Amino acid sequence: MATIDYAFRQRSTAEQYLFTCYSYMPKHGDVLSNPAFLAGDEMWFYYPYAVRGFTLDMSSHEIARGNQSVTAPLVSYWDGTNGARSLFAGIRDCNIFLENINSVPGMEQYEKDQWAAEAVFLKAYYHYWLLRLYGPIPIVDKNLPINATQDQVQVERQTVDSCFNYVVHTLDGAIMNLPDQIQDAATQAGRITKTIAKAVKAEVLVTAASPLFNGNTSYTSFKSKSGVPFFNAAIDPQKWVKAMNACREAIELATSQGYRLNHFNPALAVNLPVDLQVEMDVRTAVTDNFNPEVIWANTNSLASLIQSMAQPRINATNAANVSPWSISSVPLNIVNTFYSKNGVPVNQDKTLDFITRGAQTRVATSADMYHIQPNYTSAAINFDREPRFYADLGFDGSILFGNGNQTLTALNHLEARQGQYAGWSGDPSHYNITGYWPVKLVNYLNTFPTTTTYSSTSYAWPVMRLADLYLMYAETINEVSGPVPDAFRWIDSVRARAGIPSVQDAWTNYANNPGAFASQAGLRQIIHQEREIEFAFEGQRFWDLRRWKEADKTWQEPIQGWNIGQSDIAAYYQMTTLYNRTFQLRDYFWPIAESDLLVNKNLVQNPGW
Repeated sequence: MATIDYAFRQRSTAEQYLFTCYSYMPKHGDVLSNPAFLAGDEMWFYYPYAVRGFTLDMSSHEIARGNQSVTAPLVSYWDGTNGARSLFAGIRDCNIFLENINSVPGMEQYEKDQWAAEAVFLKAYYHYWLLRLYGPIPIVDKNLPINATQDQVQVERQTVDSCFNYVVHTLDGAIMNLPDQIQDAATQAGRITKTIAKAVKAEVLVTAASPLFNGNTSYTSFKSKSGVPFFNAAIDPQKWVKAMNACREAIELATSQGYRLNHFNPALAVNLPVDLQVEMDVRTAVTDNFNPEVIWANTNSLASLIQSMAQPRINATNAANVSPWSISSVPLNIVNTFYSKNGVPVNQDKTLDFITRGAQTRVATSADMYHIQPNYTSAAINFDREPRFYADLGFDGSILFGNGNQTLTALNHLEARQGQYAGWSGDPSHYNITGYWPVKLVNYLNTFPTTTTYSSTSYAWPVMRLADLYLMYAETINEVSGPVPDAFRWIDSVRARAGIPSVQDAWTNYANNPGAFASQAGLRQIIHQEREIEFAFEGQRFWDLRRWKEADKTWQEPIQGWNIGQSDIAAYYQMTTLYNRTFQLRDYFWPIAESDLLVNKNLVQNPGW
């Protein structure tokens, strides 16, 4: 009979057990199991779901529709039900690995130490993922013995400060024995490195310093069974200092290892015009496998289905092609988040009147040729936008570089009204419900080999990019010192890659409120919007709005799109409300299943559930 001992009798089986520990890693690039995509407001689907030939677990989207439950929690990483795996089981396997790795014969001690450090990182990360979802959690640093008493298994949830301290301390323990980078991408891609661990530590500390966990007065009455408050209601400024230092250390290590902001360098006979170059710099920062900006690419989560869901049909030849699902739809509130071409919010640009554009339309000219098809009529709000708008979004009339056409003449463009090749055709399983696609997620190398097939180039999901560290560093500097020059340096680096002016130039020259960046509160709002734009559709907005404690305001807005069932231009460009979202205080944290509360009398339910 096989026992745990068998897994650690030789190097190969021990490595397999380590990979078992990795297997619990959340599927960051999975639209269905990562709640950051569908439980927020960046993407919306047709409802009820009827995708031909597939059974989908849409638990995340049910959360966005207000259907979370205490009897059978959706996307439960606590129990491993309804679209998720139990991370407590993953933590247990990590602990088993750590208890046994040193007994493996024939291995050098440095290799045992490195593998152990990987398991330690995974244990810390699984605690962190649970902490963001549930708030205070039990800490499982060591497994309970098989003969544990009933009292021993009645574990309590720890305070959020204790949980964060444990995660950071555990990450520090892992960092000591992790390599700076992997040595062989062919065999070690996706393995944890010191650079990844330091970047994650920075994110953990930024999360701990943010309003949801730092000075949250909404949970003053939320206490353990023994009466200990789970949240400290007093703001601790030192948390931002620790986060700032961790961001700086992570950036220094990353840049020393050669990480840099991505620049698209295709094997083309002609140079791309500036507009397309910037757009492709942005898109390939996500979709190009192991480009120099991606610090952590999760090879256990390959971007395949997420591309099919985001891929629009690109010409009349593909009008009946349902191989790409083409169902990921971007609501208008996300569309309006992107800046004007001058790098300021559309409701702040004093040189461009977006307020009255509404449902107005406009005919594209040759000046728009790399953004919108010339002589095509599109929504007025689609004109005069920043490069990331055109890199990230597909819409009626928009240009889409790639997908089998990399020439600069006769570029692909979308036609999305009812009856057109990218629009609604009456098939409820394969259409976009708002009129905007998140094409940022689509690899430009994907093709339509025939009228009925779709070939996609998969990529490992980019969990952490260098731009993320830059913007977190700018955020922490502003929280510690206000709008000092160093804060602008890092946000402006990201903006320069996006092809827009620096914060100070943009607001001074184009904004109705030119001095907004000069105050800490004003720069905070600018940094928040910059993050929302830069990481659109990457699963960051969901966590950011929660940690900033802004979800209860932002997620009260209705989900809206164009009237996609219309072929007439004027009728199509009418705002249509698809769903009226609500978000309560209780929704900041997942509920614990009632059955778990019955089993463990020391657990207490999250507020509001």
